[in-house]
Amino acid sequence: MAVSLATPISVLFFFFIFISVSGSESQKKTFIVRVQLEAKPSIFPTHKHWYESSLKSISSLSSQAQIPSGSSDTQIIHTYETIFHGFSAKLSPSEAQKLQSLDGVLAVIPEQVRQLHTTRSPQFLGLKTKDSSGLLKESDFGSDLVIGVIDTGIWPERESFGDRNLGPVPDKWKGQCVTTKDFPAKSCNRKLIGARFFCGGYEATNGKMNESSEYRSPRDSDGHGTHTASIAAGRYVFPASTLGYARGVAAGMAPKARLAAYKVCWNAGCYDSDILAAFDTAVSDGVDVVSLSVGGVVVPYYLDAIAIGAFGASDHGVFVSASAGNGGPGGLSVTNVAPWVTTVGAGTMDRDFPADVKLGNGRIIPGVSIYGGPGLASGRLYPVIYAGSEGGDGYSSSLCLEGSLDPNFVEGKIVLCDRGINSRAAKGEVVRKAGGIGMILANGVFDGEGLVADCHVLPATAVGASGGDEIRKYISAASKSHSPPTATIVFRGTRLGVRPAPVVASFSARGPNPESPDILKPDVIAPGLNILAAWPDGVGPSGLASDKRRTEFNILSGTSMACPHVSGLAALLKAAHPEWSPAAIRSALMTSAYTVDNRGEVMVDESTGNFSTVMDFGAGHVDPQKAMEPGLVYDLTSYDYVNFLCNSNYTEKNIRAITRRNSDCNGARRAGHVGNLNYPSMSAVFQQYGEKRMSTHFIRTVTNVGDPKSVYEAKVKEPNGAKVTVQPEKLVFRRIGQKLSFMVRVEVRAVKLSPGASTVTSGSLTWEDGKHQVRSPIVVTMQQPL
Repeated sequence: MAVSLATPISVLFFFFIFISVSGSESQKKTFIVRVQLEAKPSIFPTHKHWYESSLKSISSLSSQAQIPSGSSDTQIIHTYETIFHGFSAKLSPSEAQKLQSLDGVLAVIPEQVRQLHTTRSPQFLGLKTKDSSGLLKESDFGSDLVIGVIDTGIWPERESFGDRNLGPVPDKWKGQCVTTKDFPAKSCNRKLIGARFFCGGYEATNGKMNESSEYRSPRDSDGHGTHTASIAAGRYVFPASTLGYARGVAAGMAPKARLAAYKVCWNAGCYDSDILAAFDTAVSDGVDVVSLSVGGVVVPYYLDAIAIGAFGASDHGVFVSASAGNGGPGGLSVTNVAPWVTTVGAGTMDRDFPADVKLGNGRIIPGVSIYGGPGLASGRLYPVIYAGSEGGDGYSSSLCLEGSLDPNFVEGKIVLCDRGINSRAAKGEVVRKAGGIGMILANGVFDGEGLVADCHVLPATAVGASGGDEIRKYISAASKSHSPPTATIVFRGTRLGVRPAPVVASFSARGPNPESPDILKPDVIAPGLNILAAWPDGVGPSGLASDKRRTEFNILSGTSMACPHVSGLAALLKAAHPEWSPAAIRSALMTSAYTVDNRGEVMVDESTGNFSTVMDFGAGHVDPQKAMEPGLVYDLTSYDYVNFLCNSNYTEKNIRAITRRNSDCNGARRAGHVGNLNYPSMSAVFQQYGEKRMSTHFIRTVTNVGDPKSVYEAKVKEPNGAKVTVQPEKLVFRRIGQKLSFMVRVEVRAVKLSPGASTVTSGSLTWEDGKHQVRSPIVVTMQQPL
C-alpha cells in the first residue's frame, strides 16, 4: 500500500479507502482500502500478508493513534482479489487523513450502511411452460446459468430450492457451500450450489453479533433473501399460497437456473465492506448474474461501493440488476443509478387482494389486505375511531406508534391509523395490544392512492389518501351526531384480471437520475407489488417477532421484488444468447419494453391515477418474450464506460478508483459528450441561459442480432416542443453481428420557466424492419438556472 513507499519496491499501486463514520481519534473506524497493482511485492507470500504488514506501518504516520502489533483493531476484515485488489480494516480518522495525502491514494470516503428495498408474475409476463417455443424453451429454463443473490441469506429447505431433475453442477462453478451448525452441507444441492456469508464489516462497527437473534451462517433470519432468490430462480411448486391468498403454482423467472446466496444484510443493515466482499467472491465463484435488492443514498460513482462492485462484475461479463429504491412517488428518488447497472422499478400485476371498508353511512371505501385469521362478524358494524383524536399526543397516536394508544379508547373498536414511521404491520400489533379488534391503515398525501397488501396480525386493511380523508370526515361528523361512527372490513380474497395493469407502483423510486441526468433511470419496471414467493420457517408472515404464524410462501412488495424478476429474465436471455454482453441483455429488455396497460392506454401512476411518464417507468415494463428476439442491441464495453466517466468530468484518479484503468480523457472529450454513451435511451438536458434555440446530438451504434439481411427504418415520435432528426433514416444490414451507427439531433426552443424550475417531455425513436420494433425513449429536460 502507499505506506510501503517507505520500502522501495518496483510496484504500481493505488489505494481506495472507505472510512465508516467520523469520530474521535480514540475510535477506530472501518476502512476499505482499494489497491491497484501490477505485481505483489515478492517478499510477501500473499496479498493478505502484504496488507497486514502495511497496516502495522501505518501507525508511524499518526502520532495520536498507535496500532500495536497483533491488536485486534489491525486485523484484516476482508481481502478483495477479483473485481479489485484491496482489503478492509479498522483505522483512526487521522490515519485516513494521512493516507489521503499520499501519492497513489485515490479516495477516502465514508462506508455506507445500506438497507433492503423491500406468483402470478410468470404468467403475467407471458412465460408459459407449455409453449413449444419461446424464452423458457429456448433457454432450457436457464439450467446452466448461475444467479448470485446478495441479500439476507436463504432458507435452503424450501421446495422452491429443490434440485429434482436438475443436471450436475456446471463445471465452471468454483464456489463453496459454507457450512455451520445451523447450515449443514446437505443445505446445498444441484439447485442451491453456493452459500456464503459476510459479516466482518457489520461486526467491525457493531461488535460481535447476537447469535440468539440472527444466524452466523448463510441461513436467512429475515425472509427478504429467501423471497428474492425464489423470485429469480424458484422451482415450480404447487399448491402455493399465503394464508389462503394467491393460490396456484409458484415459480421463479428461471426455474432451472442455479442459485448462490451471499448473505451481507444483518439486523443493523448491509455494510459496504461486506457487499464488496460478496461481489468480489461471486465473480470469482463464476456467477452469470448478480441480483442486488439493496440501496442507499446516491453519491458520485467513485464513492459508491455498489457502483464499484458492479463495475468490476460487469467488467467480468456478469449482468448486475439492482432495485431502484422505494422512495417514490417523489422525483429524484431513484438509487443504484450507475449506467453499468440495470436499475429496476416496480409495477403492479393484474391481481389484487381487495378488503373494503364499509362505513355506517353505507359508503364503501376500497382497500387491500392479506389477512387469514378469524374475520369480523358478517353483517355486523363495529365502533370506529381515528387514533389521532383519541387520547395520546395526537401525532404519535395518529401513527399508532408503540405505547401511544389508550386502551380505554381503543378496546373493542376498529382503529384508523395513519401510515408512516413504524412498519405497516407493526401498527396493527399496537392496535391489537391496546384491545382494538381491527385496523384501517390510511395513506398520507405523499403516498397518494398506492396500496400495499400486508399479512396483518388482526383484521386490517389499507386505504388510499382520499379514502382515509373520507373515513376521518365520517368519524368526525358521526361523533357529533346521535349515531356513533361504525364500520366493518369485508375481505374479498384474491381477484384476477384486474384492470388497469400494469400500473407504476406508488413507492417505486422515480427519476431523474440524481448523479447522471443524461442517463435515464430507472431502466425498466417489473412486477413488484404483492409478489408471492418462498419464505423461511423462522419468521412470521408479518415479519413481527410476536407473529408465530408460519407459512411456506409470503406476499411482499417493493422494488426488491421487481429486481429479481429482471435477474431471472437476464439469466434466461444469457442462456438463450450466450454471446450477449450484460449491456446487450439490458438493451434487449429496454428496447422491447412496453408502456401501455391491458386497456391499451399509457400506464397509470398508482399514486395519482394520472398517466405515468418515462421518469416513472424508464423504457417501460419488461416483455421477456420480445426481449428474446430484439432485432438490434445497443452494446457497450468497459472502455465506453470509461469515456462516459471522462465526459462526466470525473478526474483520471476518480476513474481509476472505479475501473482500475488509466484513461485518456482528452481523447474521450474530443470524441463526444456524456450523452453519447451507447445507451438504449437518450436524455437531453438543456440549461436555458438566455439562448432562444438550443440543440444537441446523440451518436448511437446498433448491432444486428436479428435476421442476416434486414432493413430498419426510423420512426420518430417527437417530444412536445422538440424537433428530432435521424441520420441516416434507414439502416441496411447484410449479416448478423454487423454494426451500424446513426446520429439523432434534438433541437428545442426556450420555454418560459421560473428560476430553478424544469420541465420534462418525452418521445421515442423506434427502428422497424416489419418484424422487430426496437424502441428507445427520447427525453428532453428544460431547466431554468437559479
